[in-house]
Amino acid sequence: MTCDQCSADGTRSGVKRQAKAQRHYGRNEVDGVHDLGGKHGFGAVDVALEDAAGRSLFHARWHARVFAMVRALGGIAIRNTDQFRHAVERIDPVAYLSHGYYGRWLGGIETLAVEAGVVSTEEITARAVALGADARDRIAARPMHMRPTRMPELSSTSVARRELATSPSFVVGDLVRTRRDVLPHHTRLPTYARSRAGRITAYRGAWVFPDTNAMGDGERPQHLYTVAFAGEELWGAGTEPGITVHLDLFEPYVVAELVVAELLVAELPVAELPLAEQR
Repeated sequence: MTCDQCSADGTRSGVKRQAKAQRHYGRNEVDGVHDLGGKHGFGAVDVALEDAAGRSLFHARWHARVFAMVRALGGIAIRNTDQFRHAVERIDPVAYLSHGYYGRWLGGIETLAVEAGVVSTEEITARAVALGADARDRIAARPMHMRPTRMPELSSTSVARRELATSPSFVVGDLVRTRRDVLPHHTRLPTYARSRAGRITAYRGAWVFPDTNAMGDGERPQHLYTVAFAGEELWGAGTEPGITVHLDLFEPYVVAELVVAELLVAELPVAELPLAEQR
């Protein structure tokens, strides 16, 4: 079920209209619950592609249906991958942690479908109740109750690499530091890697900038680098020895690192990594 006017506990009971309209595409003042990278307490990642019976890809039939819905709404409510990712990030925080992978997808689908005017909240609610849902069930989707003023660009290709006339500001081997700002929008810079020093190990060309593409502000391609970080730089002295983390980071995420003497990254090797042509 979905909701564009939700009560504080995330259910439809006691619904109150939000006091202030969300800004363009639901921007928040703080980082969302979705930014879980590098955090403890969530257990091992289950990467199994088959269930106990040897069936692959989907663990439940409804997972496949949600996947099909994403494909069906492509170009209508779902304009590009970055917009969809941001819609998933905007769902109810408790639902994000408890509804599972495709449950989060479903919340993102409902959010964008309502915002695009494909279906109304009332229609989804009526259908869900008719199928046996309880109006008191937690609602994952959180569409704005005002239509977005700008729609994200429609992707014409699955490849997000672009040509850029400007030259990159950094070269392989440069030491950089990530920005520390709390970013009030979609971003590919994880919290655990902010204000951390690393060494550029590869230049990847220019790619669509997710931060703007998700928000209806255009593709605005940016130079992309692979940056290597020592584990100790990211998580401190208690990190497992010998850990190096490589992140693909856009140029606006980094600045030149001027303090070299105390950097944990000084001895990180400069090595090329495979280039992924598709995102």
